[in-house]
Parts: sequence; structure tokens; C-alpha cells
Amino acid sequence: MITEIAPTAEPVVTRPARPGKRRRAWDEVPRWQIYLPLGIYLLFTLVPFYWILLFAVRPAGSTSLLPWPATSEHFQKVWTERSFGTYFTNSVYVGVATLVLTTVVALAGGYALARFDFRLKRGFMLALLCSQFVPGALLLVPLFQIFANLRMINSLGSVVVAETVFQLPLSMILISGFIRNVPYSLEEAAWVDGCNRLTAFRIVVLPMLRPGLVAVGSFAFVHAWNHFLFALMFLSDQSKQTIPVGLNTLMSSDSVDLGALAAGGIIAAVPVVIVFAFIQKWLITGFSAGAVKG
Repeated sequence: MITEIAPTAEPVVTRPARPGKRRRAWDEVPRWQIYLPLGIYLLFTLVPFYWILLFAVRPAGSTSLLPWPATSEHFQKVWTERSFGTYFTNSVYVGVATLVLTTVVALAGGYALARFDFRLKRGFMLALLCSQFVPGALLLVPLFQIFANLRMINSLGSVVVAETVFQLPLSMILISGFIRNVPYSLEEAAWVDGCNRLTAFRIVVLPMLRPGLVAVGSFAFVHAWNHFLFALMFLSDQSKQTIPVGLNTLMSSDSVDLGALAAGGIIAAVPVVIVFAFIQKWLITGFSAGAVKG
């Protein structure tokens, strides 16, 4: 039996007034004791990125520690000769399709978890959480058999479906937390004005879920963009492979083209960096909104 969760009045908590705020201890710490550890941490974080950039832009055979004179031969090689243009297009398709499918399904499931009460709801939530402990490699054989029966092997759709299935449990839990933060009285007011449940959700709830949707969608996109296992197992044609599989082709048992590998790594990292640079404000807001209650 499915019942709708009735809104509950939140108790008003009053806190005693404080006589005065004491100066925090870290305000008295010298600035160099703060900036020095942060600078060392930043140095260790940026050195690997600088090393990748160095191998990607310096000429083959060069041992210079400075990226000068710079060359683009490695980028041209991996983009044209190593078919990274095709890999990039396939990765964009898989990432965007996984983002859209995961967000839409998680939005419907998260609303049901947040607004309705039904039998075994806690058990269902527990099953969603426990599914995150199951490694993807454990389900490769049954997934391969299912996709083979559906004639989806060697198609990008199989990777999209597999990625979506593994992203849905956590995405539904996160979305349900975001929806619980939306006051139930706003939906009730929309119903009084003549809206049905779907219209009230679209007009009232959905605009307030924008930070949460950005957080969930960005994680789905990044996971699908970087995931190697499903693309390797379900895609056999070179024209269907994605960037992680393409990076693996740059390494052989007897040699590794470091310049091409570094250039391919930068091509794989730049889109993700650009996406997070534009959505970081929404991402932080979404995380803070989902952590308030629920």
C-alpha cells in the first residue's frame, strides 16, 4: 500500500544568547603557517599535471624541463593517426546520454522515495546503498549475456545502459534528499490553485532542484566519461571505442609513446575540467542543499 507522506511541523529551536563571541584560535595563527602547508600541497598536486603537459608539448626525444620550444605534433598524431577524434565523439555521446537518462530516471524515483511511503521502503533504500558495494567487474558476464540476447553488443547503447544502471542507486538517493528539502506546502499551494501533481512538480519543485540535478548529472557524466571496463568489454570495433580505451591502445607490451599518451591524457581531461569550471557554483550549492536534512 502506498501512502503519501504528510508534512510535519518543524519545532522551533531557540538558542540562548551568547555574551560575546571569542576570537577564534586560528585567527591568531601567523599567515605563513597557513600558506606554507597549502603551497606545499599545491606543489605536489600540480607537478604531475606539469609533467604531463611537458611530455605533450615538447618535441620527441627532448629532455628539456621547460615546455619550450613547444610543438603540437603529439596532439596531431593522436587526433588523426590514432583516431582520437572518433573516440572523443563517442565519449561525448556516452557521457551526455548517460547524464540525461540517469537524471530523468533518478528524478522520478527520487520523487517517489521523498513524497510517498510504501511497504519495504527502508529495505529498498538499504538495497540501493548495498548495490554501491558491488563491483562492475562482477556483473560483466551476465550483462554481456543480456546485451548479446538483445543484440546490443558493439553498440554505444549497451555502454549507456550499463553506466546508467550503475549510477542510478546513488543518484536516486541524492535526488530524494534534495526533494525533501523543498517545502511540501509549496506543492499543496499549487494544488489549491488548480495544478495537478505533475504540473506542480514542473512549476514549483523542478526549478528548486537545479543545483541537485547539476550535482547528480555531473557525476554521471564524469563517471561515464572516465569508465574503462564497460567500453572495453562491450565494444569491439575501433570506430565505437571511447577515450579510455583509446588511451590503452597507446601502450604496448614493448614500448610506450609517452608524448602521444600525455597528449591523449590532456584531451581526455580538458572537457571534464571545463565542465567543472562552469558548474562548480551549482555543484557546491547542490551538495550543501542535499546535506541539510533528509
